[in-house]
Amino acid sequence: MSTEIAHLRRRLLDFMIHSTTELNLPPIVKYSSLSLFFDRFRPSVIRFLQKKKADNWLLQPLTESNLQLFVLISIWISCKMHCTRGLSVHSLKSFGDKVITEQLFMVRDFLDAELVFLKQVLKFDIGTLNIAYTLLEDLFIQFKEVAKVGELLKFEACMDMMDLLYEKEETSLLYQSSKSLAASILISSYIITVPKQQYEFPILPWVKMVTNKEENEVVELVRYILAHVLYSHPS
Repeated sequence: MSTEIAHLRRRLLDFMIHSTTELNLPPIVKYSSLSLFFDRFRPSVIRFLQKKKADNWLLQPLTESNLQLFVLISIWISCKMHCTRGLSVHSLKSFGDKVITEQLFMVRDFLDAELVFLKQVLKFDIGTLNIAYTLLEDLFIQFKEVAKVGELLKFEACMDMMDLLYEKEETSLLYQSSKSLAASILISSYIITVPKQQYEFPILPWVKMVTNKEENEVVELVRYILAHVLYSHPS
């Protein structure tokens, strides 16, 4: 990946995290949005444009402002699925006016972008039940129920780790194996946040039992995640 593309990815990630924070949306919306945009839309739109020339100005040319619009669309769709009260298109447009600085989009552009996102690019593949976040949250709840040391494990540390893994293309590919990633993040967070003298719970055998994942696979993923987190972002 070129340096410019890598920088663009980081800017879009920061834009999404900033947007979900400013809109005060729950974590499930944030991680569903990340999954929809980075795991599905972005690779799918690249393949889509390689096969044929787009007939929609939102895709051709695919400017950074247009990509920011599609980030907001992924948040909007996620909010519709997971929020009791979703964002209206007018409130989303008003927010977009504040955060997208290079171009002004109209309400009809948001509606067109949603259609392009859902129908042309993703072909309505928007399920988020089995994304890494939901699987990790379930594992975390189970862990706290069976292990006393679970009270020392902070879910915020798990989420911080998930954010860091989205920074680079190569680490974000781990999200293709949601269950393995969820298990590995739980163990990695356990290693980082729980004091060594309190390593009393057999977390690796337990994770293997509840996820049915091979121990070697999880151990390799844990090593990879810890290397990325500790060496790329030393405390």
